[in-house]
This record gives sequence, structure tokens and C-alpha cells, in this order.
Amino acid sequence: MNLRSIDLNLLVALDALLTERHVTKAADRVGLSQPAMSNALNRLRAMFEDELLVRTTSGMKPTPRATELAEPLRQVLRQVERVMASDAGFDPGRTERIFTIRMSDILACLLLARLAAARPPESRISYNTIHLPPSLTIDALERDEIDVAVSMGLEHSASIRSETLLRDRMVCLMRSGHQVKRGRLTFDGFIAQEHMKVSMSPTDLRFVDDVLAERGHRRRIALNVPHWLVVPHVLKQTDLLAVMPRHLAAVLMDDGLRMEELPFESAPFDWMLYWHRRYDQSNANGWLRDRLRAACSDLS
Repeated sequence: MNLRSIDLNLLVALDALLTERHVTKAADRVGLSQPAMSNALNRLRAMFEDELLVRTTSGMKPTPRATELAEPLRQVLRQVERVMASDAGFDPGRTERIFTIRMSDILACLLLARLAAARPPESRISYNTIHLPPSLTIDALERDEIDVAVSMGLEHSASIRSETLLRDRMVCLMRSGHQVKRGRLTFDGFIAQEHMKVSMSPTDLRFVDDVLAERGHRRRIALNVPHWLVVPHVLKQTDLLAVMPRHLAAVLMDDGLRMEELPFESAPFDWMLYWHRRYDQSNANGWLRDRLRAACSDLS
């Protein structure tokens, strides 16, 4: 294929088609008419000598060739966007930019409101957050799919930078009227109570369950849920206990809940900021890192 014959706009159209899998929705996504997008799809089929998208009873489905193209295509378009954008002239008050940040729902709860509130007046900057598994986060930084990541304990090569954003520790949350008296949560009492656990949280396992296992104990998990949103609601109406990072507990606290220290030694831990070293001198990425540092500084 002769690169000089490729219309970059066709690749933008292909990305929209593979994302939406619907010609009209893809047209709306990139600001084309439906006939123009249909014409683009026909040209793409000729270019790649493949149908790319085929109609089925359940909608348009990508061919194996289209599936193979999807990820590298997004990387190429992202790199082109960054080449065209002048980092030296980055102005957070005027630049139209979407920053993609990897963070869990815990960190989103702690940081997103502060990030949004700290944007310059009339700013056109927006944030896109994704929750990748730790095992995929470093790969996403290497592939330039995300701008930064906020996580903990990620193993990485010298191409990835990291720094401590926020020191945290695990605490116990329960309803205000719980039968455990305030300030009287003992180890035996903790083990005897029934617990609520968030299955996706690595902090529960690493800083509570592993510590208890070393002492020959384990929690009685009465309720296991996949996310944090439901935790305060359940705790207020039951005698279940929940362990969580202290900063999150402070955000969730209200008159119906109270916080207690864990009745055993649990090491503190750090929430870390990760970015690729290619952006060490980037004004835009540096600005984003500064905003995250400031948001965490408010918390500490």
C-alpha cells in the first residue's frame, strides 16, 4: 500500500466505524453525513481489500481483519493528534484537550471532583478515566493509550516514572449505632463480626486478609460486592463491617457511619502516580501531573 495515497480522514472514519459499528452513529461521531460515511466505508473496503464490517441479524460485526486493525489504528491516531498539537504552546485556559487517566473508583471518588474544580475558567480540557487492571496499566502507558495512571505497587521498567502521591492506611467503617462500642474494636471482636467486602479491591487482600492469614485467621465475609457505591448504604442498615482506605472512609463518612482503627498492625501504603518518561518534559503532561499532586495535597 502506498502511504502517499492514504487519506488520513479515512482512518478517522474507520476508527469511528469500529467503535460504533453503525454507519449513522459513526457519521455523527465525526461530523459527517450518513452518505459520506457510507462512501468512506466503501473506500476503506477497497483500500484494505476486506469487508471490515458486515451486516448480521444483530447489527454490524467487524471482520477478523478489522478486529486486528482496531488497536493499532487508535494508537496511530493518538500519536498523530499529539504530533499536530503544539506541546510547547500548551495553554490550559485555551487548549482543547482530553486527558486519559487510569484510576480505580476509589481514586476517582477522591480526586475527580478536585480535578474538575481546579480547571481554569472557560477551560476546554476534559478528563476521560478508565479502570484498567494493574497488569494492563503499564502496558497502556507503554502503548501511549493513557496519559498517566494513579495506582499502587505496579512493577515497571525504567521507561516508566513513578512518584508517591498520597500516603494511606486501612481502617474499619460501620454504622454509627453498631453494637461495637466506640473505640472498643478488639481483634477478637473484629474476627467475630460479619464483614462486607469489595471483591475488586486489592487493598482488602494485601493489607487485611493477608495479614490475618499470617496469624491463622480470616474474616467472615457475609456480603461480597463488585464496587464501592453500595457500601455506605448497606453498612447503615446492617451490623456488617467494611475495611477500606482511610481517605475513602473520610469521604464516605456522614452521621450514619463511624470509623474505627483496625485492631491489628496493618502497614500504610502509597497511592502512586505513573507516567512514561517520554513525557518528562511535556508541558501538557506535566500540567496534568501537577493537578493530581495538588488534588492529593488537599487530601493530606
